Amino acid sequence: MTSYGNQNEDIIDQMQKGPRPWITILIIAANIVVYVLTVWTGSVTDSSHMLSWGAAYEPLIRQGEYYRLFTSMFLHFGISHLANNMLLLVFAGYYLETYVGHMCSLFIYLLGGIGGNIVSVLYDMHTGNAYVSAGASGAVFAILGALLVVALIRRNSPDTLRASRLLLMILFSVYVGFSSAGVDGWAHMGGLIFGALMCLILFPFWKNHSPVS
Repeated sequence: MTSYGNQNEDIIDQMQKGPRPWITILIIAANIVVYVLTVWTGSVTDSSHMLSWGAAYEPLIRQGEYYRLFTSMFLHFGISHLANNMLLLVFAGYYLETYVGHMCSLFIYLLGGIGGNIVSVLYDMHTGNAYVSAGASGAVFAILGALLVVALIRRNSPDTLRASRLLLMILFSVYVGFSSAGVDGWAHMGGLIFGALMCLILFPFWKNHSPVS
């Protein structure tokens, strides 16, 4: 019988032998570079400045500026906003890329993030509210949703995160998003759902992927 401590050491050893998470590293670098540029050219707390850089705003998106669904994913309203998202992405992105591979991880991040922004915009249209929004949290939640799918599919594999613990973390994060002022909980929820769906759709491409290959 393998003890819990030894099992954790085996998992860490397997992860260290796996492919490097280049996509996650590049995404984090892109977010940091964009943040530096936005700070250099103006104030990240200025809505008009953030709009000029591509922040999401329902009236403009409805008028056809759909690119904001993508560009807003790389913008942040402050260093703590950026740091919180990147810190979570460091761990979640690393694990997902290890399990599903580089390209699947990239598609899940980008399409899941766009999906989260679409849900947020639809909610704004439904309520009649319009907020300037930005941040990578929808895409990060897409990574978490995909990780939950991976954990459930690979639940009998010793090198996989436990689905129960991951689900508790996700539920807590969703709750914080909806209960905190200034946080787009609907983008989080949308990203979570779209990330899980993308992971299922891409399953044929990552089902035989080995985290130690």
